[in-house]
Amino acid sequence: MKAAILHAPGRVSADEVPDPAIHLPTDAIVRVTASCICGSDLWPYRGQRAHSGRIGHEFIGVVEDVGSSVAAVRTGDVVIAPFMFSCGNCPNCRAGWTTSCLFGGDYGGPDRDGYLVDGGQGEFVRVPLADGTLVTARVPEDDERIAALLTLSDVMGTGHHAAVSAGVREGGTVVVVGDGAVGLCAVLASVRLGADRIIVLSTHRDRAQVALTFGATDVVAARGDEAVVAVSELTGGSGADCACECVGVTASWDTALRVVRPGGTVGFVGVPNGVPGGLPVRVLFDGNIGVRGGMAPTRRYLPELLDDVLEGVLDPSPIFTTSIPLTQIAEGYAAMDNRTEIKVLVRP
Repeated sequence: MKAAILHAPGRVSADEVPDPAIHLPTDAIVRVTASCICGSDLWPYRGQRAHSGRIGHEFIGVVEDVGSSVAAVRTGDVVIAPFMFSCGNCPNCRAGWTTSCLFGGDYGGPDRDGYLVDGGQGEFVRVPLADGTLVTARVPEDDERIAALLTLSDVMGTGHHAAVSAGVREGGTVVVVGDGAVGLCAVLASVRLGADRIIVLSTHRDRAQVALTFGATDVVAARGDEAVVAVSELTGGSGADCACECVGVTASWDTALRVVRPGGTVGFVGVPNGVPGGLPVRVLFDGNIGVRGGMAPTRRYLPELLDDVLEGVLDPSPIFTTSIPLTQIAEGYAAMDNRTEIKVLVRP
């Protein structure tokens, strides 16, 4: 089969690799019908985080084979794979923190038994712990909502986690810091949770337009001090009730902490990159500012978001601004790295 391989910073290609096989009774083999490139994939692509080999962690596909103990999915099911695999039964999973599963892990490397777990950007993936990981999509593989359903593997669930962690509430005001796919999904999540005012920071006209389409009420085309002043003016000097930090760099953290009012909360989901250790405790103390968030437990949110997509009340698919075949994976990475596309959908 073909799979995306990151050879070195800036060098990714679709190469021939061995087909996956069932190694453990809890495994499933999924034929990928759609995957995508994540903003977090760009960190190793840019050489800012160590990684080589198989890559990708967002995919939807059809179950081709299952291990002897798999009961929740069966051959022929169209399934959505959260961006990490998890058992569903350990104390952390039962508490809803599936990304902290005691037995789970990432795609693109070995599992706890030493067997390779394929990356999501490929033609097939061996999914460990299939019963706790995979969610049946309840649609045919050629359904017109596949792109929307694919977002539930990561970015929609992650944007939702930002909004939930920030405490977005009915009638409240939220600032979304970050206009990538996760930030745009945080806009959708904030609408879903009933926010009255959603202020998006975006200096890119195409991304700002998607944010407005998704339900943002205001766009601030500025960064840093200028953005903080603009938010203060929009909120009558008080600041927002909460903020969603969806980037993961020092500047986005600084902005998120400065745009919330005293007593506000920052929900953070941006994968940290170059952010110094430690929070500005004095800032948090003086302003009674709360901070919550982290790696999104998308498996926990997937069922409720799936229902909304299938019912037609949630459609994150506009975050995909282009679709490419797997053989053009290098062009897809370059497009996202250059920010000429918001998110690239990959069809094997």
